Amino acid sequence: MSDLMIVGFDDEATAFELRAALVKLQKEYLIEMEDAVVVTKSADGKVALHQAVNLTAVGAVGGTFWGGLIGLLFLNPLLGMAVGAGTGALSGKLSDVGIEDKFMKEIGSTLKEGGAAVCVLVRKMTGDKVLAGLGEFKAKGRVMQTSLTNEQEAQLRALLETPAA
Repeated sequence: MSDLMIVGFDDEATAFELRAALVKLQKEYLIEMEDAVVVTKSADGKVALHQAVNLTAVGAVGGTFWGGLIGLLFLNPLLGMAVGAGTGALSGKLSDVGIEDKFMKEIGSTLKEGGAAVCVLVRKMTGDKVLAGLGEFKAKGRVMQTSLTNEQEAQLRALLETPAA
């Protein structure tokens, strides 16, 4: 079972820095994330989702490959690549993995203008080492929502919301 964590910040830069730090921790095998999205709210009130993986682009690349391969079989690889890219891009755009986009847009609507939130879906993690690795974010954010245990949520809040001594 996966755990959801949503952490809010007053600025976009800190949110992107947190996502980058989580990706670094994932490369060190301390956390395994299913999804990590930065949600921003611009000065004019528009909510934007900054996905870690662009599914439309991934679908287009995969579709181009498979379309070209099938096109070779029918002696028209360019047409096959074009059709494959279009089909792949469409399927990538329509597929939604991880955290539901509608839910994240609702979270974004609660942010103040210029603010941001990081929505992370965690498959598994080594909690104490992840918290230690995120020490640079002490007192920079606020926990908006989690599905963690009360004890784990309290540790996360202590890190993000408690001023440094």
